[in-house]
Amino acid sequence: MNDGLVLSIDGMGGDNAPDIVVEGVDIAARRSPSTRFIIHGDEAKLGALLGRYGHAKAASTVEHADKAIGMDVKAAQAMRQGKGSSLWNAVEAVKEGRANAIVSAGNTGAFMAISMFRLRTMEGVHRPALTTRWPNAKGGYTVMLDVGANVEADAEQLVEFAIMGEAFARAVNGLERPSVALLNVGAEEQKGHEEIRAAAQLIRDTGVDLNFQGFVEGDDISKGAADVVVTDGFTGNIALKTGEGAARLVGQFLREALTGGVMAKLGAAIAYPALKKLSKRMDPGTFNGALFLGLNGLVVKSHGSANGAGFAAAIGVAEKLARSHYREEIAHNLRRLASAHAETAKVGDAG
Repeated sequence: MNDGLVLSIDGMGGDNAPDIVVEGVDIAARRSPSTRFIIHGDEAKLGALLGRYGHAKAASTVEHADKAIGMDVKAAQAMRQGKGSSLWNAVEAVKEGRANAIVSAGNTGAFMAISMFRLRTMEGVHRPALTTRWPNAKGGYTVMLDVGANVEADAEQLVEFAIMGEAFARAVNGLERPSVALLNVGAEEQKGHEEIRAAAQLIRDTGVDLNFQGFVEGDDISKGAADVVVTDGFTGNIALKTGEGAARLVGQFLREALTGGVMAKLGAAIAYPALKKLSKRMDPGTFNGALFLGLNGLVVKSHGSANGAGFAAAIGVAEKLARSHYREEIAHNLRRLASAHAETAKVGDAG
């Protein structure tokens, strides 16, 4: 059955495009036969690749783009010169209503700038946030935002991030009522800077429909102490990169320990099924797909170095979001936040 879902794909974005893009589309097409794809990029290159991937070919339409935005191009340059590129055209397809979401493994800064320029922010959202998922000790994934879109965020913006992150967790992680917390230097109410404390108070005072748990610390992210962890983009990006680095270091230590001698290699052979399961769990490709939340359109960013399976995972995030009501949930809570602000202003004026 065709449910009418169409995804717009930047065919030329990423370190290994267009090969892994078409491979990822093929995996996604086998998994979700009703989804259709518009792939933007070099028609000759994409056509040759589609000839090798039958499911992708059957589910896709190629729209030629003369240009591709390189991974090292600055956002300002992409804005000046990017019109007509595969990335620009992929965004434009959503703006025109021809596609439900965009997926790209391309230049993050350019992707964000073009998406904000062409799609604009949702009503009530001051700034979009970059959202990702991180595996946790409870066997699920912690949603974390912002992880790089905004170096600073005031109290109201942090509350907006919380509202958007909660809706994302419902849609992608399948949680009925996700718990939400603010990242801080301690769990006590008096800890942290003024904006983080003000954000916590704002959530409590405005009555937004959130399962708010207060503050969590950095090590609580991987513990799964809260389903959604909210912070500014500066702190969030450092936390994310630190976590990724720590995961790679643990992987390196394991490889060294398990290849250090005959007995170690024998032990590794015996433990191979468990190690394979661990490797899959820690593989960023399995939870690939970050989202620019707060725009008038679904914008999903894949890791630039993703393989075909990783790109397919990012497509899966776009599919889940496109089939959910997360935007309506965000809009509902943003209206409640705006109403609470209006009531507060009235009280202030009366005083």
